[in-house]
Amino acid sequence: MKKTLLAVGLTASMIASFGASAADYAIDSKGAHASINFKVSHLGYSFIKGRFNKFDGQFSFDANSINTSSVQVNVDTTSLDSNQAERDKHIRSADFIDAAKFSSATFKSTKVVDKGNGKLDVIGDLTLHGHTKSITIDAEFIGAGKDPWGGQRAGFTGTTRLELKDFDIAVMGPASYVDMELHIEGIQK
Repeated sequence: MKKTLLAVGLTASMIASFGASAADYAIDSKGAHASINFKVSHLGYSFIKGRFNKFDGQFSFDANSINTSSVQVNVDTTSLDSNQAERDKHIRSADFIDAAKFSSATFKSTKVVDKGNGKLDVIGDLTLHGHTKSITIDAEFIGAGKDPWGGQRAGFTGTTRLELKDFDIAVMGPASYVDMELHIEGIQK
């Protein structure tokens, strides 16, 4: 009897430890519960804001073991949208991001650092305009739980600044960088 209880206890503890591993999520871009936004200076007088309308990706997250988390995102650069068609054509052109030649951008995390209180540094490789550079996204865990349809969801927000010269993208006037604002909600797979 004692051996049986010991075996059951060991089996239960092994199952519990496997259950504590990171959960995998698909980014809910189709349901419009995620967005990749940008803001760039316009001649130093104001800002242009926009977004990328087409992207997908996934992430793994375990609130009890943040450093095991990871994220991967693919962005269709031809979907750049600044709410003005002629400007969008110019930004997508070879003068700037050259979306015809570089139709996708990718981000793949290499490390996630828990800064406490839901704050994270998501460090990874961004490939944009044919160049790959390491960037850090200043992220925050918003929350996780059940949705009304019986699924599980988790959400994050993040910001980062991209120096255009790092990706060999032309600088026009004082606009040497673009600020990115990310809102990511995932559905557990």
